[in-house]
Amino acid sequence: MSEKRLSINQWAEEDRPREKMTRWGAEALSDAELLAILIGSGNTDESAVALMRRILADCNNNLNELGKRSIEELCRFKGIGAAKAITLQAACELGKRRALQQPEERKRICSSRDIYALMHPRMCDLPVEESWILLLNQANRVIDSQRLSTGGITDTSVDIRLILREAILKRATAIVLCHNHPSGNIRPSRFDDNLTDRLAQSCQIMNIKLIDHVIITDGEYYSYSDEGKI
Repeated sequence: MSEKRLSINQWAEEDRPREKMTRWGAEALSDAELLAILIGSGNTDESAVALMRRILADCNNNLNELGKRSIEELCRFKGIGAAKAITLQAACELGKRRALQQPEERKRICSSRDIYALMHPRMCDLPVEESWILLLNQANRVIDSQRLSTGGITDTSVDIRLILREAILKRATAIVLCHNHPSGNIRPSRFDDNLTDRLAQSCQIMNIKLIDHVIITDGEYYSYSDEGKI
């Protein structure tokens, strides 16, 4: 008597494609596992992963060959209907288009002027204070920019723990803190100075470099780095 087939939900958690991807990242998954996530389910005899392994084997385990298969050809496999076949074709087409596109060059931060040029369009017309963080890689290129908080007319609160968490998650080696002064006064407040000191100390503990804290207004800016305060 044949052994009862386990559904993916009955697999060990570390073997389930979605859970495996969440824990270890997409690069830890095989082609069949990645495609199994897309189709969602297999058939009465095979799991989604087993089905995709069989389909890939029929394509000489070549994703380019899979992309050439028509909807009708894919639908010949038990468990693959038109919707799943279209999903697979769409995934292959996206992979092709990605390969044809040039990666977007990340902006490099070399000075406070670069920071101002990047953030001024976002912050110059804001009626209230906002705080933003720029996350940088080892070459001082911007990995990401994120709004940290939005405050009232005169101030906003910043959670240093949130800043460090985002830096660690994005594997940033350096950061820049920015906030605006809707009043147009570029001079830092006592709160701004205190925040900069606390953030610099926290970054040093985490081996993350605080490049600058820039206060932005419409037409002017204040740089803690330029003023020798970082």
